[in-house]
Amino acid sequence: MKLKSLALLVASAMACIAQAHTASAEAPEGIWLVNGEAAVQLFDCNTLLCGRILWLQAPRDSQGQLKRDTRNPDPALRQRQLCGLTVIRDLRASGPNHWEDGWFYYPDSGKTYNVKMEVTSSDALLARFYSGTSFVGETKILSRVAHGTSDGWC
Repeated sequence: MKLKSLALLVASAMACIAQAHTASAEAPEGIWLVNGEAAVQLFDCNTLLCGRILWLQAPRDSQGQLKRDTRNPDPALRQRQLCGLTVIRDLRASGPNHWEDGWFYYPDSGKTYNVKMEVTSSDALLARFYSGTSFVGETKILSRVAHGTSDGWC
């Protein structure tokens, strides 16, 4: 009898842990601050996750014009404004709070990198940017923010 009670107790505890883990899935959609220099809005795009620039700390160039995608390898795209530019595409859910197999376009260099993300809390997200293998790359911690009204918001 004690063995059955112990087995039932263990099974109940495991079910509670599994339910708590499932319930803790955080939605990645929203606005995320990157290094205090930019904010990216993550949004659903046909069951995948995408992101666009929504705020820049310095949205204008030295002539006072809105910054453009001047380092894009495609000359036809170099006149696009950075504000509103989609820079994250095709992240697919790979488990609770995890997205992978996406790409990130870095306008400062004009280069494109692989990206995967993990929401670690309702206000924090880890983004891993890499080329080829995720062992070699850079991880950034993004913080969730509200949409603001100060200069720099798109």
